[in-house]
Amino acid sequence: MIEIFSDRMEITNPGIPLVRTERFLDSPPRSRNEALASFLRRAGICEERGSGIDKVVFQTELYQLPAPLFEVAEEHTRALLFAPKPLREMEKDDRVRACYLHACLKYVNREFMTNATLRERFGIDPKNSALASRIIRDTVEQELIRLSDPDSSRKHSKYIPFWA
Repeated sequence: MIEIFSDRMEITNPGIPLVRTERFLDSPPRSRNEALASFLRRAGICEERGSGIDKVVFQTELYQLPAPLFEVAEEHTRALLFAPKPLREMEKDDRVRACYLHACLKYVNREFMTNATLRERFGIDPKNSALASRIIRDTVEQELIRLSDPDSSRKHSKYIPFWA
């Protein structure tokens, strides 16, 4: 079911995902019915590669939108895509989720998240790097990202998702 509201779009599917939502970006595709998925791919209806979430996260970053939110309930999974919202109006949880997904996207593309890449993701002016540092710190405190090399200097810090 797809519902469109003034501030968001909600996509709800029956059932729960086969992987944890925190791992949507890096997990290989899995299907409940491989034969059906293969047939739908051959018919040109779907891709069977599992790159949809990656594309959504990439596009939200490209257009500096709030990061998508994935929710799992007892019998369904919901993806929420949000309307444009300036960084100053985003809640702390929104900023942390965006930072985490940015680190995930960088990691699956064999890159690292840095203060500079996060500033670019949010459209933060380089002179306001302290704002990006605060978002990174909040995300590290929630144990969603970590330093790729704990011995590196603060100026050259690179971050990866907690699971990497």
